[in-house]
Amino acid sequence: MTTPKGFKPNNSGPVETRLSVLSWNIWWQFGPWQERAAAIEASLLATDADVIALQEVWGDSGENYGEILAKKLRFHCFHVECMTMNGVGFGNAILSRWPIAETKVVTLSGKTETGETRNALYARIDGPRGPIDFFCTHLNWRYEQSHIRQEQVREVAEFVKANTAGKMPPILCGDFNAVSMSDEIRMLTGLTTAAAKGLAFHDAWTVAGKGEGLTWDNRNPFVAAEFEPDRRIDYIFAGHPKARGRGYITDVEIIGNAPVDGIWPSDHFGVMAKIRY
Repeated sequence: MTTPKGFKPNNSGPVETRLSVLSWNIWWQFGPWQERAAAIEASLLATDADVIALQEVWGDSGENYGEILAKKLRFHCFHVECMTMNGVGFGNAILSRWPIAETKVVTLSGKTETGETRNALYARIDGPRGPIDFFCTHLNWRYEQSHIRQEQVREVAEFVKANTAGKMPPILCGDFNAVSMSDEIRMLTGLTTAAAKGLAFHDAWTVAGKGEGLTWDNRNPFVAAEFEPDRRIDYIFAGHPKARGRGYITDVEIIGNAPVDGIWPSDHFGVMAKIRY
């Protein structure tokens, strides 16, 4: 059979392979820590995620929980503390199935007013189908601190904008301590003035989720003890899809939302998404 003159293979269809991304606040060393650790580890192993963003990761002079989890998963790890509590570090971590080629961290505003230090992490992951620009953060938590979170979101957005290149849009994960219609989240999703000029994200749950997608849920006894309303405050965001749908979110689910051997893994539920890659 002769190939017609000018024929080009049809490689313009959507990318069918997927990147599996997970974000989860694992609640530092609060509650029954040792029992929860086993439940966290079992839950992570069951998800088989490719890249993981963790918040409230403890660390001390000898070890940190991000590295411990990475070793159990046989993953690479980037962990940075942002403050200490009772002499133990408190921070964020990025875990990756594939090598981490570059890392950066930025300290966020808010310490002067709140006494808390927050940060955002960046890892350029050397994935099998090209680099992945991946970000993890955890914003201030109090209800009355929306103005602080808005400034932190601006800083995170500029950090993302300065560290994004390649065929995949940036992926931003974390505990934002804000509901989807808050000003701070709307700044990221194009519903009000952008947090950084020319930058907007798609919220995984809005794109592909079913139901409320609660991550702070009074079904969890650790949450019920706080006497706060149910909320969705943990997110996976992806920038606008690139060629052949790279970066498009196809599936999302809540994880860590049931006890393991009678123990709830964390006070938060996690979010896991599948993204064209």
